[in-house]
Amino acid sequence: MADRTFIKFTFLKVDPAWQRLDAERRAEDKREFLAACDDYATDRPLRAYSTVGTRGDTDLLIVSQSPTLSDIHSFHVVLAQSGLMKWASTPHSYLAMTKPSPYSKESARPQLLVSERKYAFIYPMEKKREWYGLDREERGRIMRDHIETGRRYPQITINTAYSFGIDDQEFVVSFECDEPGDFLDLVQELRGTESSAWTLRDIPIFTCVAMSVGQALDALDGSATSRSAPALV
Repeated sequence: MADRTFIKFTFLKVDPAWQRLDAERRAEDKREFLAACDDYATDRPLRAYSTVGTRGDTDLLIVSQSPTLSDIHSFHVVLAQSGLMKWASTPHSYLAMTKPSPYSKESARPQLLVSERKYAFIYPMEKKREWYGLDREERGRIMRDHIETGRRYPQITINTAYSFGIDDQEFVVSFECDEPGDFLDLVQELRGTESSAWTLRDIPIFTCVAMSVGQALDALDGSATSRSAPALV
């Protein structure tokens, strides 16, 4: 198993004009999109989330993971050929990798966002440049308090992926939980930690509803699509 895994967050916004197409055309567009996702997910992790009703600038999130960047590139080339993508834009896109945290003895997880929890809260993050000028020991002290705060919320799975040099942000952070109020309380408590003062940017924040790819596609127009294969979990 690879020491590091690429993880790609692709947020899509569908042109409202697509919803006015006839039902058969929309169903075919969704089947093509689903087929590309099914093919990728045969032996690689892929998750879907709906952002309908939680964001105004996105409708759908596809999270693809692979030890090799070429897999993710090829997947998006194929995905772009689907009928639905001809009506979609990508207002937000984040590329990151897994690796061990310099502030924890825990090993890096080979895959992220693998729980069965109902929601994912995802955002890009950057530290102030002065943060990296602090002694390693001082940064470790500050982050230990940050980590301990998160551990007081065992009902929330916290995932950190790293983007240094491969995308504009430094991190992509994602949280999985069943109760959005728990995440709200965690973030409010984290605002009071010393580490929060060193944050340069932690927006936009995406509230994402976990579902199968087929369900997330059906949420785009409220119409069920007949599928010959079981929907992805």
